[in-house]
Amino acid sequence: MPTLFIDGTPATQADLAHQALVNYGAYTSFRVEDGGVRGLDLHLARLENAATELFGQAFGQDHLRALIRSALGTRQHAWVRVSLFSNAISNRDPTAHGTPRVMIGVFDPPLPLADTVRVQLQTYEREAPHLKHVATFGLLRARRVAKAAGFDDALFMDRDGRISEGSLWNIGFLSGDTVVWPQAPMLAGVTQALLSNGLQAQGISQTTQPVTAADLARFEAAFICNSATPAASITAIDDYAFVPDPELITRLTAAWASQPLQPI
Repeated sequence: MPTLFIDGTPATQADLAHQALVNYGAYTSFRVEDGGVRGLDLHLARLENAATELFGQAFGQDHLRALIRSALGTRQHAWVRVSLFSNAISNRDPTAHGTPRVMIGVFDPPLPLADTVRVQLQTYEREAPHLKHVATFGLLRARRVAKAAGFDDALFMDRDGRISEGSLWNIGFLSGDTVVWPQAPMLAGVTQALLSNGLQAQGISQTTQPVTAADLARFEAAFICNSATPAASITAIDDYAFVPDPELITRLTAAWASQPLQPI
């Protein structure tokens, strides 16, 4: 069972009831390794930006760090989810502004999503795609539809046919020694940023450009990435197959691992 804290103290039933009934907020989640986090600054910046946009006021990264340290206690390895919400915002009155409350869940570290995945291409655009928000109905429904059709997960494209992101992850494509990141409205992933920072040292260049289903034949490989899965091969997008490239995954994982653990 996870350990849940709100503003540094154990979560109460009243606070959890509000969380269950009012679907307004944002979050980020990450792995703690040896007491540090890769890309912690990016996760904290994501929360600060979301707090300002959704609630009208941020709270400072030092405060967030202190809350995370308190929730972790002596744990050096864990999975942490930091969520923002406000008891003052309700379905009947969504107008309140002010510093949001912070809920932190501490879990055992999860396994990667997969070693390889087959994904179904679906037309779907997340609301406010630049935010990692708590409106996840569409994501879960898309995954259920994909799995019912025999796939592992769902890959999204917008109404113009541009591939954007997966249900819980970002996607990259390989063309020669270049990673191509798709250009479309989406969530900028922290793991995607960590990979980008480490690619050059692995002899891999990168670019961002629109990608559609018609472009898939241009690429030799495709991969997913998120905080639980630094890199995993995509073996098929709909009926278009890719040959898994273990060497690429090794190089991508090395690019991710080259980014330092940041102390909390």
